[in-house]
Amino acid sequence: MPLDYVHDTQAVFRKVMDGMAQPGKTNSLAKQMIQIDHPIDCYHSTFLTMVTLLDSEATFHIKGNHTSLVQRISQLTLAKHVEESEADFIIITADLPQAGLISAIQSAKKGSLIDPQLSATIIIETPELSSGQEWLLKGPGIKKDKRLKLAYSQTINQAREEKNQEFPLGIDIVITDQVGKLVCLPRTTVISEVSK
Repeated sequence: MPLDYVHDTQAVFRKVMDGMAQPGKTNSLAKQMIQIDHPIDCYHSTFLTMVTLLDSEATFHIKGNHTSLVQRISQLTLAKHVEESEADFIIITADLPQAGLISAIQSAKKGSLIDPQLSATIIIETPELSSGQEWLLKGPGIKKDKRLKLAYSQTINQAREEKNQEFPLGIDIVITDQVGKLVCLPRTTVISEVSK
């Protein structure tokens, strides 16, 4: 059965919103992923997130050499591909070195005091959620503390903190993996490294 771009994207949208409301909660897009029967140049969970969140009024930027993916996303969503400093959504595929991710965070738009919503959401691919360094999450939507394992470095976290230091300005992050898991880190979430 092929992907139903109405029904399946509605299901994905609910999971993204649930993740934003409960930072650090892992949601699964595996049920929707099995419907994708064509090759794409990114994780299926990333593809689903893009076709769900992008529309004709949105702009996006995919870091790296992904011409065919840019064309496919543009055709499906009617969103416009722009420079990363202008993009509403920046997509970081798993093959991009860490320096590329940090550069994207630094150049991403963070909104203004009048329009803080005119900021970027960064979608980051990681091979596997629930592996790597353990992080402590605090903030709205988190009861007490939340611990989450992520392949996420202190350098990346520092770049995120610098971008989000003038709340309500800042960026939101969605992390996807190759088995269909998704985690959201809104700008309101404080992330600190758990000492070993």
